[in-house]
Amino acid sequence: MTFCHCTELCATDSVSLYLLHRLNPEDVQFSSAVLSEEPRPVQEEVSVSLCLEPSAVCTLIPEAWRFDCYPERGVVVTKELCEARNCCFIPASSPSSAARPSGRNGIPWCFYPPDFPSYSLVSINDTSLGQRGTLAKEVKTYYPADILTLEVEIRHETDSRLRVRITDPSNSRFEVPISVPTCHQEEPFGLIVKRSSTGAVLLNSTVAPLFYADQFLQFSTSLPSQFIYGLGEHRSTFLHDVHWNTLTMWARDVPPMEQTNLYGAHPFYLAMEEGGNAHGFFLLNSNAMDVVLQPAPALTWRTIGGILDFYVFLGPDPGSVIEQYVEVVGYPAMPIYWALGYHLCRWGYNTSDSAWEVVKNMRNYGIPQDVQWNDIDYMDQFMDFTYDSSKFATLPDMVKDLHAHDQRYVMILDPGISSTQPEGTYWPFDEGLRRQVFIKDAEGRTLIGKVWPGLTAYPDFSDAVTHEWWYDNLKRFHEKVPFDGLWIDMNEPSNFLDGSTNGCPSDSLENPPYTPGVLGGLLRAKTLCATAQQKQSIHYNMHSLYGLMEAKASASALKRIVAKRPFVISRSTFPSQGMYSGHWLGDNRSQWKDLYTSIAGMLTFNLLGIPLVGADICGFSEEPEEELCVRWTQLGAFYPFTRNHNPQDPTAFSPLARTAMKQALLLRYSLFPVLYTLFHHAHVHGHTVARPLMFEFPKDVKTYGIDKQFLWGKSLLVTPVLDPGVDYVDGYFPEGLWYDYYTGYSVRSKGEELPLQAPLDKINLHLREGSVIPTQTPNLTLWVSSGQPLHLISALSDDGSATGDLFWDDGESIDTYETNQYTYIIFSVAQVLTVDHENLPSVSVVASFQVLVNSQDASFTYRENQVRSGGQG
Repeated sequence: MTFCHCTELCATDSVSLYLLHRLNPEDVQFSSAVLSEEPRPVQEEVSVSLCLEPSAVCTLIPEAWRFDCYPERGVVVTKELCEARNCCFIPASSPSSAARPSGRNGIPWCFYPPDFPSYSLVSINDTSLGQRGTLAKEVKTYYPADILTLEVEIRHETDSRLRVRITDPSNSRFEVPISVPTCHQEEPFGLIVKRSSTGAVLLNSTVAPLFYADQFLQFSTSLPSQFIYGLGEHRSTFLHDVHWNTLTMWARDVPPMEQTNLYGAHPFYLAMEEGGNAHGFFLLNSNAMDVVLQPAPALTWRTIGGILDFYVFLGPDPGSVIEQYVEVVGYPAMPIYWALGYHLCRWGYNTSDSAWEVVKNMRNYGIPQDVQWNDIDYMDQFMDFTYDSSKFATLPDMVKDLHAHDQRYVMILDPGISSTQPEGTYWPFDEGLRRQVFIKDAEGRTLIGKVWPGLTAYPDFSDAVTHEWWYDNLKRFHEKVPFDGLWIDMNEPSNFLDGSTNGCPSDSLENPPYTPGVLGGLLRAKTLCATAQQKQSIHYNMHSLYGLMEAKASASALKRIVAKRPFVISRSTFPSQGMYSGHWLGDNRSQWKDLYTSIAGMLTFNLLGIPLVGADICGFSEEPEEELCVRWTQLGAFYPFTRNHNPQDPTAFSPLARTAMKQALLLRYSLFPVLYTLFHHAHVHGHTVARPLMFEFPKDVKTYGIDKQFLWGKSLLVTPVLDPGVDYVDGYFPEGLWYDYYTGYSVRSKGEELPLQAPLDKINLHLREGSVIPTQTPNLTLWVSSGQPLHLISALSDDGSATGDLFWDDGESIDTYETNQYTYIIFSVAQVLTVDHENLPSVSVVASFQVLVNSQDASFTYRENQVRSGGQG
């Protein structure tokens, strides 16, 4: 519905920006036009006068465009309660929405009328990068501490990035402490961002009123389509459901389940537009929040603190959106080479000898393995920076043996530090108290919770003093057990209690006027008190940043200790996490559904700038059936980060299953040059590693919902089996020529789904036309494999052309790209002899290659090869 006129403030080649103001009352008319359209002059609309009775105006608002005026959970919303907020009350027509008054998802019965009081733009001035204005309103709304005067700043930071900050000029409010690069009439304020080339409206905040209270900030926008991605971390399909779907963000220790706030908080979405364009939106806010998707389509942000500081990324293609987002939050770190090998772990190695025995069995069976891990079993009474001197007496010897075989060791650390040991017996706690590194309760005492070692204190990683204490602990332990990387877990932070041993105060921080849909219903549920004190702010503001700050401290300490690229895997994450760590998708189950949903998780975190991601292969919490573990190992061989964290490792299965798993891992190791080069592009350019099909084929709408297949980069199409008892899989092939990786036979697709043979020992892999990829002869570790000769596989286009590249360095030194200590090779196939594919099943092809090494021509020896063609090629 449109009842506002717009004033155009600025325009570039990519975007037009409008601030809205209302016309004079006698000129205002009401329209049921869809708000995804540009606001038009009133006289062009089929309209109804706003002088209608309020109830009549309410009935004109379509259900899909009703924005919730009573979002509180656990409240049965009556007409009286609704109208006390000056909102419309109409029970939804759909029987499925009958439960909506109690606060669950569905069509809201209580919703905002068109004239609900909002902010006026009372002044606007130009700045060097945009505009700065003042917003004001005269009427307080129903949330306490409603702020009547705001400042808005609009900055055109680059040609493809718009930033908007709405702040309270009278008070200092919490802002997320991460580094980021850096015409007027009255009533009401609104913002429209429109793509000039197509007319698509990317942002329209006039669809519902703006709220800016002390503990309740809300704004809404229309969406150009129903194709919305990102908004992690949640267990869902890759493409979000916009049919009254609420996603809550507040880091929480909970096994992945639907409709639940999980380990990380990422208020960023990517939206597809008609015609294949894309844009992104990022709200830089760490407080607990709900994101409401509704079928208009539209979206509402609802957060309980901080400020409204958001970015619009203009793309125009999906890959460019992610590059622009990563430019703001930080480029992911280049991983150390062995991070991309096969990792093996288990919760239940009762002794170091039992873990060591598995490593030896893997070697004996010739199964690749780069890294052995330990869960909390290795610790003495589950205390950080200790190991059980009885059951894990041989741990240092095992690590020494791993290093002798070019393998690495990673151990788990939880943030909770045991607080019950006799004074003078546990240095981490004693020294932490002395340096005052622990989070304090509202009264200034060390906050005590409970995790695996019992009663625990929690390091405050927002304090630089804590980072130094963390480093000292790691260094002391490294002198006993020379670990190579860190697994930081339970860092939401997790707490087996709600708040602390002393409870939490009863105030508006612990019980805010609006509480997002967090699991447990309370901010302190299975974590710390919201009122807990940290160096930079209260936990109310810092909670979802905890994993990020611990990762930063851990990566910094590892750099100092091992003087190589740090390897850190974290459970809890926040934007910019990729600069310091990778992520695994949490405590999944050994179920076929978990196998499938892991693809959506992997693709989502690649969108979020954390490409080093994977799920626990074979599942974590149960023992899988053999077929499931084989299929999961095949898929896991194409996770950017591949780790088995199951009670059963590959050596525990039948010879047939063991062989199939071995083949999948050897395939991964042979493709290591491809994967390593993809991570280079992620590190330098912000590209995705595991890539949704729609990124390469944005004009093909059929790819928009695909999350059972994915690409490595732009070239390798992976089609795993995700169902039990089948020996085939249906795979979608976008338009073009695709080559079977194993046979070279080609398939020419018009953009269609095709059946593929998939016996138990095979995962389907296809190479896109026009690609050249480097491979290597695989071995038991990546160190040995990377010393083998490289090979090139070329998948020619119809005109005989193909290109590819390779990034190569020593695999472990810090900042090799930044200091020019690397080789970058570009391969280009210029031409090929014409052959008759239909009559010759095997033909000789001679190609002319151009090779550029660090932008310089280089000599290249080419051998004539036999290539096969078949299928529809």
